[in-house]
Amino acid sequence: MVDIDTPPRYSRLPEPLVGALRELARTKRLLVALDFDGTLAPEVDDPQQARALPEAQEAVLRLSRMRNTRVALVSGRALDSLIHVAQVPDNVLLIGSHGIEIRLDDPADHLALDDAERQRVDRLGAVLEEVADSLDQIWIEPKPAGFALHTRLATEHNSRIAHLVARTEATAALDELTIREGKNVLEFSVRSTTKGEAIEHLRRYTDADAVFFAGDDVTDEDAFAALGADDLGLKSGEGTTLAGFRVPGPVQVAAALALLADLREGDVHEQ
Repeated sequence: MVDIDTPPRYSRLPEPLVGALRELARTKRLLVALDFDGTLAPEVDDPQQARALPEAQEAVLRLSRMRNTRVALVSGRALDSLIHVAQVPDNVLLIGSHGIEIRLDDPADHLALDDAERQRVDRLGAVLEEVADSLDQIWIEPKPAGFALHTRLATEHNSRIAHLVARTEATAALDELTIREGKNVLEFSVRSTTKGEAIEHLRRYTDADAVFFAGDDVTDEDAFAALGADDLGLKSGEGTTLAGFRVPGPVQVAAALALLADLREGDVHEQ
């Protein structure tokens, strides 16, 4: 029985987005690629405590069980951290560290730094630790090919100083660093890759006819830029974006994913 007093969970989504999802649901082979923090999960002060909204988690699991549908998480987090917070089954593909780390269907896929790169990571860590130790509420998160400088808990003044000094000191100590600025975080890596490259890799790997990608941060813009005419990009939150559609935050992203799952169940991709 349908409860007529309860509006559909997607009823507050923009009508153009609902129409685009209806069209996308008919895709034969679909890749659903998703950022995690700020997209599936609300932002929290302690990154290790982040969890996807229950509605988003349910939709991800439903989509991951469908034929001709692959789900991937594409995150700036280190892969171990992403595995810890995402809590998804092994058939969900995982991209960590903006594409540097990969967990596909073969568990042998992993990041391997050479000796020179490991030495550069050690030098980078020493520089950034000095910056973090000199200011309150600034901390360093180790990543396989670098570090993230977190400033979420710091004052605006200390955050600005940390970003400026870290950039200056790190680039003076090491050349050819990749530096990405996100929400209250500055990331440094001795390897260069982007979420856009990760999306293209996943597109080829899954032989997808179309891609749905949702993200919230400036680093997700590389992924939106990699989308084509048959794909759908969904921006979560504010900020300039290349995505074709925007919603206020993770609650609406969860609703969009639930609608996509509803529409895709039993559709032409199963035939």
